[in-house]
Amino acid sequence: MEFSSKLLEKAVNEMSQLPGIGKRTALRLVLHLLKQPQEQTAFLSQSLLNMREDIKFCESCHNISDVDVCEICTNKNRDHQLICVVEDIRDVMAIENTGQFKGIYHVLGGKISPIDGVGPSQLKITSLVDKIKSGTVRELIFALSSTMEGDTTNFYIYKQIQDCEIITSTIARGISVGDELEYADEVTLGRSILHRVPFENSFKSN
Repeated sequence: MEFSSKLLEKAVNEMSQLPGIGKRTALRLVLHLLKQPQEQTAFLSQSLLNMREDIKFCESCHNISDVDVCEICTNKNRDHQLICVVEDIRDVMAIENTGQFKGIYHVLGGKISPIDGVGPSQLKITSLVDKIKSGTVRELIFALSSTMEGDTTNFYIYKQIQDCEIITSTIARGISVGDELEYADEVTLGRSILHRVPFENSFKSN
């Protein structure tokens, strides 16, 4: 792709680093920004800088937040004895959109994947185990994607807490095996939360 401007080329190259954005799409977006008033581009740039500099991770559940402890964790109307374990913030948003879950979350920040060099120590597993061993949790819902990495992560956590007096369940398999949670429709995802099954049954049947 030939560019008449080095500034344009650099902007396109940077934009194309975003997931799902190829060079042609990046060029279209950059040219669109050039057509907009300069202050609109400034607003966009400033909002991205503010997000990068000021965003926090909840000290309790590790969800993205504007404050030290997120609104979900500080909400007294939520069931704090019911924890849903998810991979990242996109899964929190997907489940929240169903309106079917009234507990709180624990965001791991990924899944165990030896091929990608991601082990248990790279994830927020220790803090989850500590919560459970404190005796304040009644039920833990595994809501990771139905992939080999997701199942491996579920099982690893289960082994860490199997001696604790706690209910462990997993979302019902209305979600197709291999699908990422964030792409499930809200009705299917909501039903999978409501009709969750004991975690032990999920791997004993495999």
